[in-house]
Amino acid sequence: MPASFVVSWVPCRLTERMFVLGIDPGLTTTGYGIIDSRGRKPVAVAAGVIRTDAATSTAARLAELHSDVTDLVSEFSPATAAIEEVFVNRNRGTAMAVGRASGVIMLALEQAGVAVTEYTPSAVKMALTGYGGADKQQMADVVALRLRLSASPHPPDAADALAIALCHLQSEPMRRAVEGARR
Repeated sequence: MPASFVVSWVPCRLTERMFVLGIDPGLTTTGYGIIDSRGRKPVAVAAGVIRTDAATSTAARLAELHSDVTDLVSEFSPATAAIEEVFVNRNRGTAMAVGRASGVIMLALEQAGVAVTEYTPSAVKMALTGYGGADKQQMADVVALRLRLSASPHPPDAADALAIALCHLQSEPMRRAVEGARR
């Protein structure tokens, strides 16, 4: 099971919860955040990271990541998921590893019947701060403010995953409206 910590928990019947899973993919460290989107304000339920051992083969690490994401989905039954889109900067090796991790994560979500939406890093930053170039600390502070947390979520990968889930919650109504208009 992934290393996690409970950020907040609101007791309610299962049918009253609608969890959104945010994922910040990585082969070594994958951040995840679960937000309950029912009610007037979103509530952070859990956040943490899934870590794989760099000394292990890539195939074994991907299998472990798949298993841990499957366990996470089984535990929380998210209604939907959002994942950060792979960003290629200078290091193509890192981009390849993140791409592989993203693919395995999306496979686990699809196998569980969870719809997945991808967001670019700048789209997440723009949705939460109004500025596509916001730094990690600004993002963590906004996540803490929006989720009414006493401190910025830690580690940074978990904060990023919560930001991705918040971006999805904020963007989904417009996305649905656009898709409905296209039909």
